[in-house]
Amino acid sequence: MHNFKVGDSAIVNKTISEADIVAFAEISGDHNPLHLDAEFAANSRFGQRIAHGALVSSLISNVIGNQLPGQGSIYLSSSLKFRAPTFIDDTITATATISSIREDKPVFVLACVCRNQRGEVVCEGESVVLYEP
Repeated sequence: MHNFKVGDSAIVNKTISEADIVAFAEISGDHNPLHLDAEFAANSRFGQRIAHGALVSSLISNVIGNQLPGQGSIYLSSSLKFRAPTFIDDTITATATISSIREDKPVFVLACVCRNQRGEVVCEGESVVLYEP
């Protein structure tokens, strides 16, 4: 088993496409016109279509399930704040960093942040995972 320590970190990058947004709307059932209707979204505070917050934050799950801690990770909880919109063709970098590890069992608290290609934080928070490889 890997010797994890506080400060270990992993990232994933993804450019959010229109196809991603449409597919996520179908999977989730969230057909909010802010995500799907250019005319509606043009009249919103954002001025254009935005990605679902849950689509963007799902990149954190990618990091946790595939890299840190990796396969066998079980989400126990997550708390996120959405700070800025993600637009079509934004490239998001999701980073998870171990902030604490329980001594009695393999439960990790991860500081998580998603930034766009301009370095702006689009969401941030904390995830707690149990690691059973």
